Amino acid sequence: MATTVRDLRPEARADLEDFVRVRESALPFMIYSPDSVAYDLTHIHPDAHYRPLVAEEDGEVIGTAQVGLVYDSPEPGLGYVNVYVHPERTGRGAGTRLVSAAEEHLAALGASRLYAWVLDEPANRAFAERRGYRASRSAHFLLLDLANGTLPPLETPPAGVELRTGADFEADPRPLFVLDAATVADEPSDVDNEFTDYEAWLRETWHHPLISHELTTVAVVDGRPAAFSLARTDGGTRYGTAMTGTARDFRGRGLAKLAKNDSLHRARAAGFTEALTGNDTGNGPMIAINKWFGYEMAATEVRYVRELG
Repeated sequence: MATTVRDLRPEARADLEDFVRVRESALPFMIYSPDSVAYDLTHIHPDAHYRPLVAEEDGEVIGTAQVGLVYDSPEPGLGYVNVYVHPERTGRGAGTRLVSAAEEHLAALGASRLYAWVLDEPANRAFAERRGYRASRSAHFLLLDLANGTLPPLETPPAGVELRTGADFEADPRPLFVLDAATVADEPSDVDNEFTDYEAWLRETWHHPLISHELTTVAVVDGRPAAFSLARTDGGTRYGTAMTGTARDFRGRGLAKLAKNDSLHRARAAGFTEALTGNDTGNGPMIAINKWFGYEMAATEVRYVRELG
C-alpha cells in the first residue's frame, strides 16, 4: 500500500485525534490533546512557518512531523523537523517521506541547518544517520507516580518568601514572562534563543490550552517572582512541568524545589496520577532535584543536526 504525506487539517477533528494518537503511541512521555495541536498550528508565530505533516497509508494516519523555523534565534537559517511514526507501522516508508517533505519545505524557506529529536534507540538513530544527521546533545524523559509514590513533605517557605499560583498573575503575567525568559536563556542548548516577544509568549505559553495557571506555583521574594514551576495538564490524569527555574540572583536558596514541591502536592490533591517532565542531560542541578522528588527515567532522546546545501 502506498504511503502519502499531506498537511494536517486543523479543521478536521479526526485529523487532530489521529495526530495525537500517533504521537502518544510513539512518544508517550509528553502531553498532547487535539485542541492543543490545533492551537499550536493557529497561534504559533508566523515567522516560524510551522507546518505539521501526516503520513497516510490506505487512509490511515501512521506518521506525523512537526516542521518549522527557529524564528526567535539570533542565528538565521535554523529549522527543526521532529518525525514520529506509529510503532506498529514502521518500515513502510512513512518516516522517509515525512523527512523529505519537511526538508524540502525548510530548504525553500532558506534553512541551512536542521535539528531533529530522535529517540535513543538503534533503529531510530540509524535512520537519522542515513539521512545525513549527526548526533548532538541529549535529554531525558522523566516520570513520577503521583498516585502511589511518596512526595517529599511540604515545607514552610523561609522568611520573606511567599508561594503564589499562576492564577494570581492572570491580570498581569508580564513578571512571569521576565522570569521565564531569564531561565530559558540559561538552559543548556545547542540553539540560542532571544526570548523577548511578550505577545508571542502570551499566545504560545501563557494562554496555551494545556497550561494550568492554578497548578503553576511561583515563589515570590519581596514582591518579585524569583522561581516558578509552570504546570501543564491533559485535563484528565496527567500533569507535567513545562519549565521549572530560578532567577540568577535567587539561586542556591532552594526556591525552585520549593515551588515544584508545592505544585506537585496540589496536582496530586487535584486527582492527577502521573507527573511528567524532561531535562537536558547537561542540566545537572534540575536532574538532581527531580531525582529527589522520585522521578524515574523513562526514555532518552538525542538531538540530531544536519547541514543543508
